[in-house]
Amino acid sequence: MITTAEKQTLDGLIATRQVGHSLPGRFYRDELVFRADLEAIWQREWLFAGHSCEVARSGDYFTWQVGDDPLIITRDEQGELHALFNVCRHRGTLLCESPAGQQRRFICPYHQWTYAPDGSLVSCRGMHDVDRASLGLLRAQLRELSGLIFVSLAERPPPFTEAAERLLPMIAAQGLERARVARQIDYEVQANWKLVWENNRECYHCNVNHPQYIRANFDHYNEDDTTAAIRQQIGQAVQQHQTRAVESGVAITHRQSGMTLFPDPDAGLWYSANRTPLADGYVSESMDGRQVAPLMGDYTNPEVGTLRMRTVPNFWNHSSCDHSVSTRLLAAGPRRTLIRVTWLVDREAVEGRDYQLERLLPFWQLTSEQDWKLCERAQRGIESSRYRPGPYSRYKEYNVDRFVRWYLHRLSAGCTETRVPRS
Repeated sequence: MITTAEKQTLDGLIATRQVGHSLPGRFYRDELVFRADLEAIWQREWLFAGHSCEVARSGDYFTWQVGDDPLIITRDEQGELHALFNVCRHRGTLLCESPAGQQRRFICPYHQWTYAPDGSLVSCRGMHDVDRASLGLLRAQLRELSGLIFVSLAERPPPFTEAAERLLPMIAAQGLERARVARQIDYEVQANWKLVWENNRECYHCNVNHPQYIRANFDHYNEDDTTAAIRQQIGQAVQQHQTRAVESGVAITHRQSGMTLFPDPDAGLWYSANRTPLADGYVSESMDGRQVAPLMGDYTNPEVGTLRMRTVPNFWNHSSCDHSVSTRLLAAGPRRTLIRVTWLVDREAVEGRDYQLERLLPFWQLTSEQDWKLCERAQRGIESSRYRPGPYSRYKEYNVDRFVRWYLHRLSAGCTETRVPRS
């Protein structure tokens, strides 16, 4: 727990941030700030854990760790999902070390206490008469939304119902609950998690660093460089995609240059989704713009633009007509972020017959790895004794400023709130 004295130190550090400028260096490298990030944000907010198709069958599971808290995401015999603390109720031993698998029972390697996939204690040989019902695995809160699994370690997490009601109409047509994982790639990025988010929240860097991305999209243009010709291109793309998208029951919602505004630090919104048109000649975020897998979900034609989702602090997704790409972050240290990128296709699609990884992966694998290198270079520069916070561009870095303001608000408020797992 952050002590009163440490909270005062953090409040003083927050007060040094100059409006409209990047954060002071300690926010990206200080152990106290990292502990506060975990306590105030990662142990308080809704975190994207994975996709329901990763635990499609009863007994399927995957493990995940947030700070010092190891979790098992399971599906029980009735098909219900659970987020269980991966800690035996006998003497605290870690139950499961495998990253994923299939288990009818979780057996503690120490004294063989045995748990069902719903967390209930089914055996504790050698014990006196104990109340097994009270000794099930402790639970984190879990919500599933159209194939997306969100978990919170908080006893009283932020409301989820409003987020679900707003997001579901936007994302349902993608059919993520009817998807399968085509490929996952794990990265260990030597940069603070906030630098990774700041990179995501602007396309100021895109023209030079993401040539494949800017050929497909319009959001690298902003108020300062959106010419009349570009506005006309965007208008034509919106009209073309909207006409065809209606056939699939979806609508283009982002119809101008620049990125959609997110997060909303004033309203406290931690979630967002929108649909945006692709450039002429593109129906998918692939290297040549062509469809690379069968249509997903409810789509009846490929011209539906791209669905984009994001939730702070750890998830964003770009979904084309034929595939979906999710990025999951995990703060693993002041200078270390673990990132998993997952490509999904329709659950009936067969690799080699319906899609090839060499066509499916490159667009987002290349874009992601270009970003990770930039984040690591930013981290190395911020380590310098001569780093000084610089001004954000009002044209191009408005969302970075919004993210920083959201972060500082949650950091300040979250350290005063408690987090108690439920039994």
